[in-house]
Amino acid sequence: MKLNKAIRLRAAILEASESLSDADAIGVPELFKSWKPGQQYAVGERVQDKGILYKVLIAHTSQADWAPDAAPSLFARVLIPDPDVIPEWVQPDSTNPYMKGDRVRYNGKIWESTVDNNVWVPGTGGLWVEVTEG
Repeated sequence: MKLNKAIRLRAAILEASESLSDADAIGVPELFKSWKPGQQYAVGERVQDKGILYKVLIAHTSQADWAPDAAPSLFARVLIPDPDVIPEWVQPDSTNPYMKGDRVRYNGKIWESTVDNNVWVPGTGGLWVEVTEG
């Protein structure tokens, strides 16, 4: 009896987690299904793998060698979920670049992207500008 209730509760939690914004979802990746091979994934669905939240870019049935960190054409890591919080810079793929105005922390400094679709390291040739806090 308790197992059935736990299964129903887990299903309700998973359903409710879909309505979370990226800003809220990134703080609780454990609420999302863990990626695993042999599963069907829909565009826009969020999954977590190794504690990192990803969005599905292309509907597909997963395979063992298509893990989110190894298949950037299928998954995009959620990088800037909350514009009010400046995260550490993470090397993006072409599927989840930083956009103009996105801010990141890199090497102890804050940088702002000056262009859309920025996949370059902060400080690279005019694509980022250093920002002073305040």
